[in-house]
Amino acid sequence: MSRITIKDVAELADVSPATVSRVLNHGPTVAEDLRDRVMAAIRQLGYRPNSQARFLRTRATTVLGLIISDITNPFFTSMVRGAEDAASKAGYSVVLANTDEDLDKERRYIEVAAAENMAGVILSPASATRTSIELLLERGVPVVTVDRRLQTAKVDRVGVNNVRAAQEAVIRLVDQGCRRIGFIAGPAEVTTAADRLSGYKHGLRASGLPFSRELVVRGDYRIEGGRAAAATLMRLDPRPDALFVSNNLMTLGAVMTLRDLGLSYPSDIKLAAFDDMSWTLGLSDTMTLISQPTYEIGRQACELLLRRIAGERFPPRHVVLGATLD
Repeated sequence: MSRITIKDVAELADVSPATVSRVLNHGPTVAEDLRDRVMAAIRQLGYRPNSQARFLRTRATTVLGLIISDITNPFFTSMVRGAEDAASKAGYSVVLANTDEDLDKERRYIEVAAAENMAGVILSPASATRTSIELLLERGVPVVTVDRRLQTAKVDRVGVNNVRAAQEAVIRLVDQGCRRIGFIAGPAEVTTAADRLSGYKHGLRASGLPFSRELVVRGDYRIEGGRAAAATLMRLDPRPDALFVSNNLMTLGAVMTLRDLGLSYPSDIKLAAFDDMSWTLGLSDTMTLISQPTYEIGRQACELLLRRIAGERFPPRHVVLGATLD
């Protein structure tokens, strides 16, 4: 007679193998009805867990993986804190990994999360189309994406309405008298970059201004990328009367370029940018800022992940939070 496994118990109880594991290891977030179903299936099948394997699993079942795209970006600092606070409150620990927007590093960290039997993963994907979470899904490890979307898998995600926020920023610049607004966009494979470019176009259209391809230059969401993109835009004739930068690190690079050229803002050129810049010691005082609720993004992503870990079943949920224009 073949040995009864966790998978057999999960099938009879109509839950995931991960939920069975949480019940066996007294996980703190398993719904009572699911726990009852699992225990009933265990009794019916006569399942007896292997004590050594159970010990190894226990060490990982209360660990969450947090895989982010750029640990040097302060945008993620508050987001990580929000996720960690929610995890700690529920009795879980968080392991942080940084991919540097590198698909190979991302793949290795995903493999580690699967191999270590982490309870769940919060992911900021490096690419909408080339990031793969199939290994995690095959192992029954739930995933929630933050900030960015995945087009390759239907999973929960938490972010903001980037299209609307970008549109409102453009309209604000137009209200300030700007008519030739240069846009420093992000990487083409990142959904936030695509959404913000779309919002830029919507803002121009709503303001009765034409879209010009020469006024859009892509960066890499890094300081040097912003610096190079701003230099390209400022060589145009006529040059832009405003720059709208799609993330905070590229904004730093753009400001460096303006200073190199002897230009000041807002007197010589207006600036608008995504993300909090308070850590730059006053750099943000004279620009339009789109502030995202980063702590809430992390907190809500973790709470959503914990519900999945507990075995709750519902269609993929897309939580869209509001951004504010400062």
